[in-house]
Formats: sequence, structure tokens, C-alpha cells
Amino acid sequence: MAEGIFAAEIVDECRRRGLLAGAYALRRPRGATFVRRLARDLSEQRKAPRVLIRRGVALLRAEPAVLRRQTRLGAEAARAGEVLRRVAALLAGHPHQHP
Repeated sequence: MAEGIFAAEIVDECRRRGLLAGAYALRRPRGATFVRRLARDLSEQRKAPRVLIRRGVALLRAEPAVLRRQTRLGAEAARAGEVLRRVAALLAGHPHQHP
């Protein structure tokens, strides 16, 4: 299992080696992600609030391009609930079970 913004970098190689059970890029509401990230960063006092807001807006704007890149690299865009259902199906021994 790999997670993070660079996880899609290894999708093709894992698929080639027969190691890939699934590759997903989380599709979340951008506004909610912005608020969640800002709240976390403000509570951790990572940087000045103004810097955090500016950075958060930049990430908010960049998110569609990041998702497109991840899907180009072989990850499937999906909401968190769908990813959880698919992983549960894999763990239950039903690797091709989709809704």
C-alpha cells in the first residue's frame, strides 16, 4: 500500500509486476479539503495565518490538475467511501466486486 501525492508514480510498475490490487486518487470536495487543511495547519501553528491561507488557495486551485495527473498515471479517481468499499471487497476475497 502506498499513499500520498506521489503514490501514482508507482502504479505502472506495480501493475507490470502483478502487484497492483487497485490504485485510487481520492476525489474530495475541494472546499472541504481547504477548510480541513487550514484548520489543521492553524492549530499546529505551522506558519503565519496569511501564508497558510495563500498556500491553501493555491492548493485548492491546483487540485484538479493534481487529480488529472494521478489518473493519467493509472490511478482511478474515486470518493473515499467507494475506495473503502473496494478495499473491503479485496480483503474479503472479492477483487473484482464493483457497485
